Amino acid sequence: MESGDSQLDSVEELDDFSDSGSDYEATLKASKRRKQAVTGPRPPKRPRYKAALRASSSSPIPSLSDSSLQQPSRRTSRQASPRPVTRTNEGNRCISAENIYDAVRSGKSAMVTVVDEWLDSYKQSREAGLLVLINFIVQSCGCKGMVSREMLDSMQHAEIIGMLTKEFNEDSVNYPLCTPGPELKHFKAGLLEFVRVLVRSCRNSLIYDEYLFSSLLALLTGLSDSQVRAFRHTSTLIAMKLMTGLVEVAVLVSVQLQTTQRQYDMENGKEARDRAPGRLEELQATISQLQENREELSSMMNVTFRGVFVHRFRDRLPEIRATCIEELGMWLKTNPEDFLNDGCLKYLGWTLHDKQSPVRLQCVRALQGLYQEKEFIGRLELFTSRFKERMLSMVLDKDPGVAVEVVNLLLLIQQRTEEGLGEEECGHIYPLVYASNRALASVAGVFLFNKLKSVIASDSQENDKMENAAFFQILISFFIQSEFHEHGAYLVDSLWGVARSELRDWETMTTLLLHESGLMYEEEGVLIELMMCAIRQAAQATPPVGRTQGKKILGMKDKKVQEQDRRRITTHFIPLLPQLLAKYSADAEKVTLLLKAPLYFSLEMYSSSLRLEKHLDLLLSQVCCIIEKHTEVTVLEACSNLVSSLGVDFYTFSSRTHLAFSQVMDGLTECLNAYLSDLLQGTADDDDVYSAATALKKIAALSSAKDPTGWKLFDSCLELLKSKMESREFDKELMVSALKCAAFNLMWAKVNAVNSTPAEGELKRLKKEMRSFCKVCETCLSLDQTEIRDQAFELLCDLLLLYSVSSARFEPALQTLVHLPSDSLRSEMAAFLLDYVFSETEDAELDDDIEDAMKITLLQRKRNQLAGYCKLVIYGVLDLTAATNVFKHYSKYFKDFGDIIKETVSKSKVINPIQSAKTVCLSLQQLFSEMLTEDRSRQDLSEIRDLAKRLAMSFGINLNRARKPLVALHTEGVRFAFRDPPEEEEPQSNVAFLEILSEFSFKLLPQDRIELAAFLKSVCPGDALSWPPVRLYQRSLEGRSSAKAREQEEEGDAVSSHNAPVAKRKRTTPQRSGASTGRGSWLDSSIQSSLATPAFTSTAQKQAAKQLDSRDTESDTGSVLTEPESEDEFSVGSKMRRVKPSRRRQLSSSQTGRSLDQRGLNSQLTLLSLIEDDSAEREEEPEIENYESDSDPESTYTLPSTRHTSVLDELFD
Repeated sequence: MESGDSQLDSVEELDDFSDSGSDYEATLKASKRRKQAVTGPRPPKRPRYKAALRASSSSPIPSLSDSSLQQPSRRTSRQASPRPVTRTNEGNRCISAENIYDAVRSGKSAMVTVVDEWLDSYKQSREAGLLVLINFIVQSCGCKGMVSREMLDSMQHAEIIGMLTKEFNEDSVNYPLCTPGPELKHFKAGLLEFVRVLVRSCRNSLIYDEYLFSSLLALLTGLSDSQVRAFRHTSTLIAMKLMTGLVEVAVLVSVQLQTTQRQYDMENGKEARDRAPGRLEELQATISQLQENREELSSMMNVTFRGVFVHRFRDRLPEIRATCIEELGMWLKTNPEDFLNDGCLKYLGWTLHDKQSPVRLQCVRALQGLYQEKEFIGRLELFTSRFKERMLSMVLDKDPGVAVEVVNLLLLIQQRTEEGLGEEECGHIYPLVYASNRALASVAGVFLFNKLKSVIASDSQENDKMENAAFFQILISFFIQSEFHEHGAYLVDSLWGVARSELRDWETMTTLLLHESGLMYEEEGVLIELMMCAIRQAAQATPPVGRTQGKKILGMKDKKVQEQDRRRITTHFIPLLPQLLAKYSADAEKVTLLLKAPLYFSLEMYSSSLRLEKHLDLLLSQVCCIIEKHTEVTVLEACSNLVSSLGVDFYTFSSRTHLAFSQVMDGLTECLNAYLSDLLQGTADDDDVYSAATALKKIAALSSAKDPTGWKLFDSCLELLKSKMESREFDKELMVSALKCAAFNLMWAKVNAVNSTPAEGELKRLKKEMRSFCKVCETCLSLDQTEIRDQAFELLCDLLLLYSVSSARFEPALQTLVHLPSDSLRSEMAAFLLDYVFSETEDAELDDDIEDAMKITLLQRKRNQLAGYCKLVIYGVLDLTAATNVFKHYSKYFKDFGDIIKETVSKSKVINPIQSAKTVCLSLQQLFSEMLTEDRSRQDLSEIRDLAKRLAMSFGINLNRARKPLVALHTEGVRFAFRDPPEEEEPQSNVAFLEILSEFSFKLLPQDRIELAAFLKSVCPGDALSWPPVRLYQRSLEGRSSAKAREQEEEGDAVSSHNAPVAKRKRTTPQRSGASTGRGSWLDSSIQSSLATPAFTSTAQKQAAKQLDSRDTESDTGSVLTEPESEDEFSVGSKMRRVKPSRRRQLSSSQTGRSLDQRGLNSQLTLLSLIEDDSAEREEEPEIENYESDSDPESTYTLPSTRHTSVLDELFD
């Protein structure tokens, strides 16, 4: 990078020297040093050690023979022993590099003691001490090589690093900083602690000796430019931590300088007679010394910044980039005077577009530290205006952790800056309260809460109650405007952590609802919904569906708080709930929500006093009134759930609930019986039919909660159904309610039979009723009435399972109740499945403009029906062969029903593996026969093969376990292929089935392949062995892949070729030739060793390339970012340019042949596992297009659905 590539204002403010053309070379400005009074002859003045700081030119560490290095320090305050350093000190027992490495790796040693021991050895011989420190750094990189005194004396840094690279012959590519497990954490923490203690221990003396830190930084700068990742990573980390320590020391020096300057000014302002003798001269000398120290620190910081940070903040390795940005944030916050300017802030702005989320995360955290300080806000105005848009877009970051921190950052900007965020800008954050990620939703809730509070504060409410009322009014308005009205639970959960006290203000909410508070009709409904969500959140202490982060076990304190909340809710709502129900009794939606409140009560409190029992009577009275008023299913279901909860025998007041329930059932039964005779005779008018249907609907809803068998309604419902079907007058609501009511009577009768010991005659009567009901439902399955047909099918699935053989397995006395479906019923249920579940006719009838909710409801209904049928197969009600109606649709309807069918296939293998395999084969045979019957094209054969591929994968990876089932499947398939066809079909028309069967061959063991090949020859006619399908199947048995055999067959015989797609599986071995492609290649466990040796680069090659190319190409090795070339710190090109490494790649490849001639092949191959291969890296990290790939606008957080669209949770319970 040339000096004109970028302007680093921050570093130019540290010291006013200019670049001389090299990134690492610095021309230190001359400064006058304070002269020390020294006894004896004055030693010659030692020049500044500039060469040690020039990593770009790889200048050597000074030779030990240099007499100038043996002179004592010129600073008397930290002057070491005046005796010259000699090599005799090497014989003393001092700490070694291994000792330091072991102490750092263990993390158990006191780092101060380790550093003190090393300082003692350094005082004895600074060359030997530096050598120990260098070898410790080399060992920390994972390199087994060592730097000797001779190497240190005679070689330059580039030569030393080159030799270390050759000796870097580790067996593994891991190095200490990337070793997995707890060792990484301990080692990194120990290494950082060592560097921190080292700088702190040297800050008053050795940091200014112009040898230790200068030499150390020069070596680290050279290592950070290495192509060996271990060298680059470790040295960059140490250099950045050293830089942080230098920044802290520089701040202390600046404070001391300011303090001393004030003292000097005060002393100088005194009268001459009041001044202390020599005080001014002493202060002036101190000021000069501090200024000199500050200049030296600035020089070292500038060299580190330019030599390491500027290049490594765009390194290919994200850990290195993250380290650089993390430390930059520390510098900006620790020393704002020198670093907090546009020249350094631009790096944070650019890194906001980084491809890797850990780097973006460190960048955002660094910005958080800056925006937390009020005094920094003025300096951040330009940065905020330029990068605010990018920060707003990052709330939709692919990494939720980054998005969480970005929202926290935007909250700081909103609170600390004068302009804050506009309403449109806040609109980017508001929808996140509905995000499925709970952490992101919670911080978005904090942002929303602060925004609402700021609006409330501007209105200056008088007291807390009025303030909470205003809070609810604003929250209601937000909820209505957000247009996500089905997600109130998610909004409450997002606000629960920050607004828990407001959301638990039950008194304010009920006051707004019961009194005229100016709320509109829609606002009242929203408030009731939010109130019920808050009640559920407080009583259950669980997040809504989709936000559960594992099973969290509540502690004793949390359980105590939860119980206190339940009691508070119960105490407050017991007297008020009847009033709320009375006020909103005519509104079905509001009443449905309010009826859920008692489910979260501590219901035992109803029996604690007579006053509360009175409120229970009022509640039951309101529930009875609601049942009389409403006919909506949701309201009736809410009432039945409430009656079920209050009627538990555990409570002493359950008798009151039973009495109220009985009274309601008596009234409804009386109403039904009043119209029943007219309905059976067909003389009832429309009003009578409506009244009877309404009564039956309410009875059916209440029957789901309480036993209705005492009212003897089964016979009435069954007669009503038979009468309607005979007259062909299908009243949907009446017949659906009659079906439900009759089914619930049968279910409760079975439960009563299990809990008691009924007489034999009673059991026979119940079985007769079950048989009669099944016949009625069988007739309903063929009706052209969707609601009646669907209800009959679902009830059949439940009742057949309840009265199955497995249900009476542990109750021998109930064997009489076992009812198996007749053959006609089985065929009707299978036809229903094919006509109405695996069918797209109903979907096609829907308009394109229909709401998505209707489509989801239709899909949910089909999934429930399919799950019910699959349960009948799994629990033995239907034969396993009935599953063919399900298996053969696995591929075509995989998107809608794939999870249910896959689970059914898996369960069937557990029940009977061999029969399950035969069922799979039978499914394919049926599809194949249908194809031949309908004379369809071979494209249909490819679809059947796709299905076979999916089913083949269901046999798992344990081939020994699947051995017998697979052999049975192949045997059945071969027999089917050579079965004598019917008269109307062509002879041997089934032979093409072998192409389908070949899809299962790759799962066979070798011995089974041999047996099946022999079986094929015994079954196959002699002249048929040359037919293409037979040859294809034979090759699938001989090789490891049917795909490979198919390709060879297609190349040799064009007649048998077809358009079946090759299985789209991820390739795990390199592609060698066209003949090796296909499914068989990914099954090969062996890795081919005949691959060409890839081109590689090395430090040695890089030196050769340096003669042909500029220094820029070398220094940017492994980089991912390219710094924009612009004089403006925030140019239009604030987005990073694409990296175009083609030039370097061409140079590396052009040097490969020459370098192989110059050096031995073995030494080059040793580097293969250590040096980063550009092509491999490029595959892992594609080039970045303006760094916009990470926050795709389309990758927004999906809102969680409150609809239960999967039945797998309870499918096989």
